Parts: sequence; structure tokens; C-alpha cells
Amino acid sequence: MKLVVLLGDGMADLPLAALKGKTPLQAANKPNMDRLARQGRSGLAQTVPQGFPPGSDVANLSVMGYSPGKHYAGRAPLEAAAMGVALDEADIAFRCNFVTIEGGIMKDYSAGHITTEEGRELIEALQPVMPDRRLYTGVSYRNLLVLKAGAKAVCTPPHDISDQPVAGYQPRGQDCELLTRLMEAARPVLASHPVNKKRISEGKRPANAIWLWGQGPAPTMPSFGEKYGLKGAMISAVDLLKGIGRYAGLEVIDVAGATGNIDTNYEGKVEAALRALEHLDFVYLHVEAPDEMGHEGEIDLKVKAIELFDERVVGPVIEGLEKSGQDWRVLLLPDHATPISIKTHSRDPVPFTIAGKGIEPDGVERFDEDAAKRGAYGLVEATKLVGMMTDDGQ
Repeated sequence: MKLVVLLGDGMADLPLAALKGKTPLQAANKPNMDRLARQGRSGLAQTVPQGFPPGSDVANLSVMGYSPGKHYAGRAPLEAAAMGVALDEADIAFRCNFVTIEGGIMKDYSAGHITTEEGRELIEALQPVMPDRRLYTGVSYRNLLVLKAGAKAVCTPPHDISDQPVAGYQPRGQDCELLTRLMEAARPVLASHPVNKKRISEGKRPANAIWLWGQGPAPTMPSFGEKYGLKGAMISAVDLLKGIGRYAGLEVIDVAGATGNIDTNYEGKVEAALRALEHLDFVYLHVEAPDEMGHEGEIDLKVKAIELFDERVVGPVIEGLEKSGQDWRVLLLPDHATPISIKTHSRDPVPFTIAGKGIEPDGVERFDEDAAKRGAYGLVEATKLVGMMTDDGQ
């Protein structure tokens, strides 16, 4: 049995007046997702347990079957693993976003989706003002800083405060002075850098500040093989998912042209997934684009991102599975909701569908937030989903 998780990050949402009371999932033309819903069984998954922040780190750990209460240590250490940055026992990894702050307002949590190449130049310029020069280039605006302190500081994700004053959301609590000092030290370096001067001249948003958050030490967790007896792969553009894959002992597959945005290499991801299934049991295929559009408040682009995921990922994967001649099952879902109205994540349960060999249809006709409420699975904890794929599916 070949098992595939198809995850459209942040696809779930709330009804929007601009869409005549529909959610982006309901408004999107997504025949392949709807087909899976008709052929399979649906429900709602609680991907973010009570007491945890509604982040992709917590949610994807849950979907993979890892209880955040036992295995969650922070977002940044997961990304460190993906970047090949080894953490000692005393190390604390921080996510280091490039952001745009104007007039004290968080104008852009991604600095206009700055390119990785531009970011690499800025990271190099910032090294002298960072302790031990342990600042690492990630993908686009997503970078990493490793310190020997800061674990107990309270930090706010920048995408949670889009278009809001940053003054009330600076690091606070123990070690906050260190983090604030580093963030402030970066400002003059970034302001005078040729990369930002060029971006401004081209009408782009500059990376005029860094924002530290998501910190934690290295986590411990059993391998995916130990939990389920399966060999698998992780396919994603973002370091967070790659890091989860590495800690889980999955084969992490890099796809050229995978950007973490709406222009990603969809076909490359599909090809990599189907090729991996020739020698593996399980593939976790993650697409970031719907979440990015939700954070930016772009209604039309979020609908488009969902449609691209359906047309260029879901459809081709199902076609490839059917042609393979192997028995298969697919779990389709978002990791969390990213409502356009708040431009950040929420704890709302998300729709899911399991379809494939041995799964009896439950009469649900569409894949969306409302239709899933009528699914036979009801409301389940996300940590059970992979197990549900491997048992009788009912």
C-alpha cells in the first residue's frame, strides 16, 4: 500500500463577503480534491492542541503523528535540522525573519518575499553584529540565528502582527534585552546595504529589520519508521517541513525551483513524489502557497493557489498512483486555517479526506470546511490521521 499526504498549507479559511459568503476552498474550482472527497471519507481534524500556538510547526508535527506535548521544542530548531546546523545542548535556535517595518508598523513579514540570493548578502553583512557569527541563510526571508540564551523570552511571530504597530510585540520576559539589542543592531547595517537601496529604487520593499521568534532547543522524537514501520520521504520548499522530516528519519527530497510561494515548481514536486514511491511506502508532499496568500490578505491569489494545488499537484499525483498499478491511499488536508480576515493562523479544525483502497465513501460531495462537517470521521485529533491511513480506514 502506497500512502501519500497531500497538504496545502493554510488552505482553510472563513466565509468572506468578497466571495459571496464562501471560503476560498468553496469558491475555488478544484475538481480533483472534490473527486477525492466523493471517493473517500471526510472529517475535521484538530491539528493544534489546546495551549499551543497555531503554527505550521505544531500543526505538521500533529499531522505526522507526533504529539506536540511530547515532542515540540520550538520552530527554529526544526529549521536548523533542515539547514544542516547542528545544535549543542546549550544552543537555542531562533527563526530570523527579514521584515519591512515602516513608521513603527509591520508592513511586511517577508520583506517583499526577498530572494534567497539577496538574503545571503544581507546575512553576510550582519554577521559581525551577531554573537559568534552563528547567523545562517535560509530560503527567501526565512533565516536562522543560534544563541546560548533566549529560550525563555516571549516572542511574537511577525505574520501575527501584519499592519500593526510593533512596539507592543517586541521580545519580552527573560533575555528580552539581548534579543531587542540584536534586532536594533541590525537596522543600520540593513539600511545602508546596497541590496536594500536597489530594492527601494525598484519599488520593492526593503529588508530593513530582522525579527527573532520561534526559538527552542533541539527536540527529541522517535523516527517515523519506529512509529509506523514505514519508509518515507518529505517534499517541501520550506526548511520547517524539511526539518521535521529529518528528525523523523524521512528521506528529505530537494526539488529545484521549489520556492515556497505561488510560483513554485509544482510539476517537480509531483515527479519527485511519484519517483520516491517506487522504493518507499510513504510521501508527505507539502505546498506552502495558499498560506502565503492568506498572510498577505490576497483573496483572489489564495483561491488561485488552491486551484493550482488541485490542478498541478492533486490531479497529477492521483493519476500517477492510478497508473502505477499499486494499491494506494491519500490523506488530503491543510495543516491549519489561515483566514484572510486576520492574515495569520487560527486554531479552527480543518477539513480532511482519506481516499483510496478499501475506503468506503460517506456521501460527502466536496472538499471544504462545511462539507467536512458531514463526514463519517467526525472530529478527530490530527495525531491519529496517519494511523487511520494504515488501518482499515473506517
